[in-house]
Amino acid sequence: MEKRMIGDTTFHWLNGGVTFMDGGAMFGVVPKPLWSKKYDVNERNQIELRTDPIFFRWNGKNVLIESGIGKGKLTDKQKRNYGVEEESALESDLQALGVSPEEIDVILMTHMHFDHACGLTKREGEDYRPTFPNAVIHTSQVEWDEMRNPNIRSKNTYWKENWEAVEHQVVPFDGQKEILPGITMIHTGGHSDGHSIILLETGGETLIHMADLMPTHAHKNPLWVLAYDDYPMTSIGAKEKWISQAIEGGYWFLFYHDAVYRALKWDEAGKVLDSVERSR
Repeated sequence: MEKRMIGDTTFHWLNGGVTFMDGGAMFGVVPKPLWSKKYDVNERNQIELRTDPIFFRWNGKNVLIESGIGKGKLTDKQKRNYGVEEESALESDLQALGVSPEEIDVILMTHMHFDHACGLTKREGEDYRPTFPNAVIHTSQVEWDEMRNPNIRSKNTYWKENWEAVEHQVVPFDGQKEILPGITMIHTGGHSDGHSIILLETGGETLIHMADLMPTHAHKNPLWVLAYDDYPMTSIGAKEKWISQAIEGGYWFLFYHDAVYRALKWDEAGKVLDSVERSR
């Protein structure tokens, strides 16, 4: 479990599980000879994508960004299709920090695809119940609407098992919203119609979590978008805006999926100025 104090806040990356997804899909139209120089790929053309939530304390609140892949929810077929080699150890990681699931106050969900939202619920017999029963869950209104009424494409990733048990906990927002002082969620669209990013300001530092607009450090080029993106041109526009602003402003980038970096800061020439690397 990596941790780093940035500004006045200590961020912890918890073990939310791992997927191995097709590299071609994750880099869209970018040729493999280009993207494979920047991110490792295995013999099955899959790349490692962590699903590791970020935990921190903020103004007396226990906060999570995303919720992991969950535990005991996926069928053998789903594990095979999504390359899930490890499920979530979220509760034991929290326990090691002296925090119970009941003590999580706020969950920031950039979007509700299964690899982000499975950890919100857990199986109890034939039913599902909230993993974090006292948390307020924030996501965009657009995302929440599609989660409950997916279309022919998105029904493969928006599952009722991940939202029905927590429906009473979800507080959706329109446009952008300051969730807590210094934490703002901004609806961008792109990867999904309701996708959002997160800005955090702490102790003179600004951090940005771009979620699946930039799932790994290798996706820094605004044109390198996912084949999974529902609205790729929207993704490109959002990446152009926010990556440029973040680098010019000296922001930290936070990652949920990256197998190499937990967080990093680039200069305008693309050099890594500081980073939190994942332990292997």
